[in-house]
Amino acid sequence: MKKQKLSVYENALQLLVVGAVTGVFAGAIVTLYNLCAKQGEAISRDCYAFVRANPVCIPLLLLVIGLGAFLLSVAVYFVPMVKGSGIPQTEGATRGVLHFKWYRDAAVMFAASLVSIFMGLSAGSEGPSLHIGAASGEGVAHLLKRNEMIRRYQVTGGACAGLAVAFNAPLTGMAFAFEEAHKRFTPEVFICAFSSVIFALITRGILYSALQLTTESFFTSYVFPHGAVSDFRFYLFIVLSATVCGVVGVLLYKTVFFIRSVFGKIHAKTPFQTTFFRILIAVLIGGVAALITAEIMGGGHHLIEGLGTHGGTSGIALERTLGLSLVGTLLLVCALKFLLTGVNMGAGVPCGAFIPMLAVGACIGALLNLAWTRLGMDAAYCDFLVMVCMAAFFTAIVKAPITGIVMVCELTWNFSALLPVVIGVSIGYFIGDLSRTDSIYEKLLELYEEESGVHANAVRTIFSFAIARGAIAEKREIRDVLWSSGARVTEILRGEERIVPEGDTVLLCGDVLTIEVKTSEPQKVKDELTHILD
Repeated sequence: MKKQKLSVYENALQLLVVGAVTGVFAGAIVTLYNLCAKQGEAISRDCYAFVRANPVCIPLLLLVIGLGAFLLSVAVYFVPMVKGSGIPQTEGATRGVLHFKWYRDAAVMFAASLVSIFMGLSAGSEGPSLHIGAASGEGVAHLLKRNEMIRRYQVTGGACAGLAVAFNAPLTGMAFAFEEAHKRFTPEVFICAFSSVIFALITRGILYSALQLTTESFFTSYVFPHGAVSDFRFYLFIVLSATVCGVVGVLLYKTVFFIRSVFGKIHAKTPFQTTFFRILIAVLIGGVAALITAEIMGGGHHLIEGLGTHGGTSGIALERTLGLSLVGTLLLVCALKFLLTGVNMGAGVPCGAFIPMLAVGACIGALLNLAWTRLGMDAAYCDFLVMVCMAAFFTAIVKAPITGIVMVCELTWNFSALLPVVIGVSIGYFIGDLSRTDSIYEKLLELYEEESGVHANAVRTIFSFAIARGAIAEKREIRDVLWSSGARVTEILRGEERIVPEGDTVLLCGDVLTIEVKTSEPQKVKDELTHILD
């Protein structure tokens, strides 16, 4: 018994230490990246403002955009792991399906996504932050010479740290590990996630202090009434609004894959030219939209902040476009943000879509607020409703309800909107489920695996392992073990008894497992299984 406790203790301590190192490394790099992204977005806004005031410079702008498209095409062609937001590839890496070349992937995503932001595209920094953090975790694992299973935990920890630093939201970063990356809770994932997130945010705080920068809540224009909602009619508006957001969210999901299929029909003489033409079209559409209105530029932080009303005490701070009314401007911005998010994801432009999705949900919420207040809704609840719409819209697309709930509450540093957000997220998830859609990142990962041929040389391999005393898997249910990607326990031999395994079957010392997996890297799978079972 003493040996078993020592084994578990040593494993937990190892994860805690490597998680802390990962957090420091990822926190420093992602903090630097986000500072550059913020500065790049500010410069881009100034450049576009100058071009709008001096239309003679439009040809020069288009030339710069064309050059940017070429650079992005080079990045995507030679480093496919940076395609799109990088979140699907990161999820694949946490599950052992894909592998980072950490120094290359982190550097290229860092540079390519900054190019997207500088060109004024509807590009967020949160997805790339998550990707860069995950690649940093891979780098720490490589430098510390950790085994294959620990490497996966460190990739997960780095991803959580990257998201937490980008949002200044530790719970959101940890929720991502359980709900999106692994879709399960295990003590090992928890240890590596929380240690990475904590040390990443400490590192971020130290760097901000050294640079004399202040850390604020993400959105400060959202103010909520204290206490429970007193007007129960508001819950009716929540249900209606969440339903609208759920439907529009499913529409965006379908739009992304429709646009992806359209881009898939673009073929040129060489694969590089094909990549270039697809990205060029997406970038030109984004550049033209940015000339129309500055509100669609960047991820959407400025836009979402402008839609807050300080609890109904002030109006929406949205710059009017083309002489349109507030409603007309909101409709235009919402439609453009919706289109550009679909185009960027469909074309695989290296840029984040996390905040752009939230921005579309916020625009829908602001539009509905204008309607509902005329029907008698108290203006004090307007900010509540925008939060509900962001969470419901995000959840309908990503299918991550816990992350959606925690995220929108942390972004305002206020949990008084918790119940309305839970209701909205539940409805958004239900509508997404009715539409039979997967998580958009799951679907994109599946398509990436097909395109990159990661399973092309995979063969069916069968392993047999006896569970050793003190092993990680001992006394756990099968579903609670972090297995190698695609691994399936097909039979358990317990003494003379043969057991057909189920998810709730508890594994005991001495059990002999037959494990089937289709893989092109049998030795890596064997190493992972050895770490879990031996």
